[in-house]
Amino acid sequence: MADRRKFLKSTIFSGLAVSTASLSSISCAPQKAPTKPIVISTWNHGMEANAAAWEVLSKKGRALDAVEKGVMVTEADPDNATVGIGGFPDRDGNVTLDACIMDENDNCGSVAFLQNFMHPVSVARKVMEETPHVMLVGEGARRFAVDQGFKEENLLTEKSEAAWKKWLENQDYSPVINIENHDTIGMVALDEDGNLSGACTTSGAAWKMHGRVGDSPIIGAGLFVDNEIGAATATGLGEFVIKICGSHMIVELMRQGYSPQEACEQAVNRIVKKYPNNYKNLQVGFLALNKQGEYGAYAIHQGFNFAVRSNDENELIDAGHYNG
Repeated sequence: MADRRKFLKSTIFSGLAVSTASLSSISCAPQKAPTKPIVISTWNHGMEANAAAWEVLSKKGRALDAVEKGVMVTEADPDNATVGIGGFPDRDGNVTLDACIMDENDNCGSVAFLQNFMHPVSVARKVMEETPHVMLVGEGARRFAVDQGFKEENLLTEKSEAAWKKWLENQDYSPVINIENHDTIGMVALDEDGNLSGACTTSGAAWKMHGRVGDSPIIGAGLFVDNEIGAATATGLGEFVIKICGSHMIVELMRQGYSPQEACEQAVNRIVKKYPNNYKNLQVGFLALNKQGEYGAYAIHQGFNFAVRSNDENELIDAGHYNG
């Protein structure tokens, strides 16, 4: 019996020695320095948006300020038909905007079905900072924006109004995939201090029913940030992003060890698997960034691209897509 105890004791301690040595070698293994600062955003218009964000990040500014300043560029572009001023209206001719923002401390703010304000992302930030709420919508959001000093203005440009009147002639409600290589702008950034933030803003689906809200202002669907893990954002037909809580899913997959690219692919595959009769006629794309500054992107169909800006990169990249 004594010999057995002696054998067990020696075996246990030899095992601990091996384990300790293994842990030591792991902890001493060289770790790649994070790529920071870095900002990524959706679609062609992400290049101009990233440039504005980089003005903040390159001066060691906060990621939250960077993503707000970045997407504001797109919101103020009257030639962009899916974000801010110039956005295509709903079927009744009203431009309605949705946006959200989220910082490194899990604080978030959102507005939905907001009319007559060019920068819904800034109103969303005020919701985050000045109220006990996460989301304000419609008339309540409008009144709050006015109280906060935002200026009301007409967002329906002549170009968008002409497009709406032309649409009225046939009133086709079918979504068109990548019709102008455009959509929501979603942006996530990692700053010099290693903190993540994100923003998402859109005028929503063209010719939508009055009152429709997509994924863009919904925390966990169009955007999600977890400063321990990473951040993700979405673009495309929002109903299907909402149905899988897309951005939250991606961050949770990264928590489980998936790379940003793998996590985006898994989210797209989930939509394809769950909605086999729908996915061929709609586009959804995801974008993700982790704490190491590694990024990934993936879409259902070809045509989705994204912009990257860091000390080493400033380019537009075509995302991978499902090949089923």
